[in-house]
Amino acid sequence: MTTTLTLVQGDITEQAVDAVVNAANSSLLGGGGVDGAIHRRGGPDILAECRALRAGRYGRGLPTGQAVATTAGRLPARWVIHTVGPVHSTSEDRTELLASCYRESLRTAAELGARTVAFPAISTGVYRWPIADAARTAVASVRAALADTPDAFDEIRFVVFDARAHAAYETALAEG
Repeated sequence: MTTTLTLVQGDITEQAVDAVVNAANSSLLGGGGVDGAIHRRGGPDILAECRALRAGRYGRGLPTGQAVATTAGRLPARWVIHTVGPVHSTSEDRTELLASCYRESLRTAAELGARTVAFPAISTGVYRWPIADAARTAVASVRAALADTPDAFDEIRFVVFDARAHAAYETALAEG
């Protein structure tokens, strides 16, 4: 069985999957965009687990490109996998950090036993990553990770908010 890659234009907080990936900030304490939406819809249990992570292993915050899981609270998922994407830079290539977000999220999902995972377009909001490049990196990173573990997942879902992002991901999926 091979993993199905799907593309959805919609709200990531409404995805009924095993794990939803959160484009978090390093504080893990909520923020704007996807991060704020997940914390608001998921409720206080997510924040409580994030605070516990900050009080323990991640006292200085979650490093860029890494991932950690918490409950999904009131979301229609079992877990939230928090990952910190890089801020886009025109003077430094940070693509490897963005790719690491996808690899580490999938590694975490596999450790949890998640069979279905929904990803947002990491780093494309306030971190200003150009959507076409972010989509290519996301799809290539997921495909590369799946090449090593082709049966680990049933579905990897890319969930994007608008038509522009949908078109960029559609192109990236068609290229490979």
